Amino acid sequence: MDSPKLFHAIARADTPIEGESTALFPWWSIAKTVLAVAVLRLADQGKIALDDRYEDRPYTIRQLLQHTAGVNDYGGAAYRSAVAAGDPVWPVAELLARVKAERLMSKPGEAFAYSNVGFLFLRQFIEATVGLELDAALRLLVFAPLGVERARIASTADEMARTHWGNPTCYDPRWVYHGLLIGPPSDAVAFLRRAFSGGFLSAQSLAAAMDMRALGDALPGRPCTKFGYGLGLMMGEMGSAGRVYGHSGVGPDSVSALYCFPDLPGAPIVAVFGRGAVEGVAEFEALRLARA
Repeated sequence: MDSPKLFHAIARADTPIEGESTALFPWWSIAKTVLAVAVLRLADQGKIALDDRYEDRPYTIRQLLQHTAGVNDYGGAAYRSAVAAGDPVWPVAELLARVKAERLMSKPGEAFAYSNVGFLFLRQFIEATVGLELDAALRLLVFAPLGVERARIASTADEMARTHWGNPTCYDPRWVYHGLLIGPPSDAVAFLRRAFSGGFLSAQSLAAAMDMRALGDALPGRPCTKFGYGLGLMMGEMGSAGRVYGHSGVGPDSVSALYCFPDLPGAPIVAVFGRGAVEGVAEFEALRLARA
């Protein structure tokens, strides 16, 4: 059974999704996987190529998806202070100026550097390519074709207040510049299950998504014993459970984890959402449920 602070959904091969299907939770960086699938759909439709340059910059769409473009991140002291104080969300141009987004930290393709700014660029790329704002673009490219009905981009504090834990600090979801998805755990499982089961993305796009850049061994306080990153996918191994792929996320006072365990019987897919700021809590619960 779930603890009072953890909620989940789970599915195995050829079984219905079980677990929480009504309450809404912030998905945090699970959205990166959704954005990656949207980009891969555009590639499958022939509208873009993964090795196209992003605008006139020295890095490619593929490098943005794998955090190897060399683009800086946001989330430092000034950002956290502004969020905590309830300040108005900075305009995108101000954010990019504050993080010196034009000054690369490394040569594109040379090093891994996790970058929310890179996924902001991907959001802008999707919107410009489709001619729709992100919520409508994701609905068109990903959610409607997959039959995922309730997940959506939150754009106001009132929308965040409709999530399970409410929004006591009046958090503005636009502080997540690449887009903050909210939805039930069952929708998260349905998304990962249907997007990566074959038939939705081309074999070429699936192979590109799963092309893992190895990043190391065990992470302190987390279940991964080997870890890396594909295209919008956290990947690696969790000990005797074998391979995993999906994504974790963390935001103000809540965490998320969505993973497939293809080496376990039935290849379980588990989504876990909880209170707190430690992603390992949700990841260990996902592992426990997958093994159960």
